[in-house]
Amino acid sequence: MKQVIGKARVLIEALPYIQRFKGETVVVKFGGSALEERAQYENVLRDVSFMAVVGMKPVIVHGGGKAISRKLKEAQVPTRFVHGLRVTDEATVKVVQQVLGKEVNADIVATLRKHGCLADGIMGEEILTAVKHHPQDPRTGEELDLGLVGEAVAVDTGPVRAFTDRGIVPVITPLGRDPRGQLYNINADQAAATVAESLKARKLVFLSDVPGLCENPEDPDTLMSTLSTSQVEALIRKGVIDGGMKPKVASAVKALEAGVRKVHFVDAALPHSLLLELFTDKGVGTEIVA
Repeated sequence: MKQVIGKARVLIEALPYIQRFKGETVVVKFGGSALEERAQYENVLRDVSFMAVVGMKPVIVHGGGKAISRKLKEAQVPTRFVHGLRVTDEATVKVVQQVLGKEVNADIVATLRKHGCLADGIMGEEILTAVKHHPQDPRTGEELDLGLVGEAVAVDTGPVRAFTDRGIVPVITPLGRDPRGQLYNINADQAAATVAESLKARKLVFLSDVPGLCENPEDPDTLMSTLSTSQVEALIRKGVIDGGMKPKVASAVKALEAGVRKVHFVDAALPHSLLLELFTDKGVGTEIVA
């Protein structure tokens, strides 16, 4: 009986959050190991289905790096990395387009539908305007040329809103075109942040392979539940925010400055972390606020 009452308490705790977020847009960046580990994959998409059923408007922007690497290897397309970043030529971007659209996106849509959720895919190149990305060498500051790697700079939100207004979860690939029609591969974190900015989303959630932002990255007990954008620069200087987390946090700060209310970092490996972060008092990850 205590276990049954405990379940009721969980539902009661979730109620004010469900009421508060009904009708609100939440952009979820889905990538990393959660795309590869089937149990995590199913849990995440069940959570998204729950969000849709209780009246929220979830939007998924997904990655697919490991699936792309496998397909490139099968197709015998050489892969070259510069400081950990994949150089993308015409042959590579065609494989990326095929894998993201026909494999990863299609499977996410099918899985959401299996869980009773209305969902459909949107190819990023149909709604994202991109420009060539010019990253700098982290050691010398020299500009790097990664080929057809782009940055999303604008979003045609019409097709996205047309889906969410009808209760359909849009599932978006991180690809875009420039005004001349050139196709670009876009970092999924950056694409998700730009989509959230353009939709004026209530929340942007990054599903990652770590619990959130920790004062000591080696100790999950030092998880920072909440921090403000004003704290970010100091944490970067101290090395608390480093490596692959730096561009994610930079995207988060930019989204907050553009009007997104909160950005969350949660561990996809924790079962139902998305629901626990959004619908409980304490949450389980890190939220960043303006």
